Amino acid sequence: MIRISKTSKLDGILSWSLQALETCQGSVNPDGTLVPACSGCYATTGNYNYPNVKAPRLENKSDWKRDAWVDDMVQALDSSRYFRWFDSGDIYSVALAEKIFEVMQKTPWCKHWLPTRMAKFAKYQDVLARMQALDNVMVRFSSDSVSGEFDARHGSVIIESPDALPNGATLCEAYNHGGKCSGCRACYNKDVAVIAYPAHGRKMSKVIRILSTKV
Repeated sequence: MIRISKTSKLDGILSWSLQALETCQGSVNPDGTLVPACSGCYATTGNYNYPNVKAPRLENKSDWKRDAWVDDMVQALDSSRYFRWFDSGDIYSVALAEKIFEVMQKTPWCKHWLPTRMAKFAKYQDVLARMQALDNVMVRFSSDSVSGEFDARHGSVIIESPDALPNGATLCEAYNHGGKCSGCRACYNKDVAVIAYPAHGRKMSKVIRILSTKV
């Protein structure tokens, strides 16, 4: 059975996820330390630590390898008009990426949003480009910054506060709506180049505070 998550922030939009960090190859610097954006990862705190929340993400790591997984995912999205990949975790396998691409191809009625850091690695770039070329898919390469720095490759970045919105980015307004999307679908929109997410949570605030003292 496909294990799909439903997070309150997403207005009930479904998502498919893996365990954070252990599947996030792009979260690590060459020296082995976590990049700033992943040092304060929300998916390692709070409810994400409960066994019943971890269970589907752990199961998904093996379940996607089934021959029938693509067809099962397509069936699971039969009535979905929006879908998010990875509210935690990332594409840690090219084979997984190819299967996700196949799901996207077979569900043209559904808009897919896929945030990822895996574009850092050459072996993922071809399949990510094929995903992005689909009309119903928005792949957002995540900046490692927590202070608004991004370049032409990136589709999202964390900022310290709403007042720190960098030029060329669109502000995520969820902070004005109790942390919920509240009907906004900018993350799925190919016309929105970069989404800026104001930092939230104690862990991320601590990361930003530490980094600011080093400047």
